[in-house]
Amino acid sequence: MTEARQDPEYIVEYVDGPLVGQTDRRFLVGGEVDERIGVIAAVEGLESTFWYVAGEKRDVEGQLQVSYHFDEPDSDPVAADKEDESIFGFGA
Repeated sequence: MTEARQDPEYIVEYVDGPLVGQTDRRFLVGGEVDERIGVIAAVEGLESTFWYVAGEKRDVEGQLQVSYHFDEPDSDPVAADKEDESIFGFGA
């Protein structure tokens, strides 16, 4: 008799937002996926916090894969404000 092994990790697929097309691996917590995750990433040289919300869950080649959707209202802005760049003295 073979016992099925429960993988403690799952694959995160970012389906939109600044991380679209990227994947990541995360650990299940109490056998469950995170319903909401925060990711710190640098976009255009600016470190920002992006929030994603879990969507569709599916089995892909024996591994749990979860689609995460960008939560824009709760995330940092994606593009740097051009007025803010002038305080660094570039081009002076």
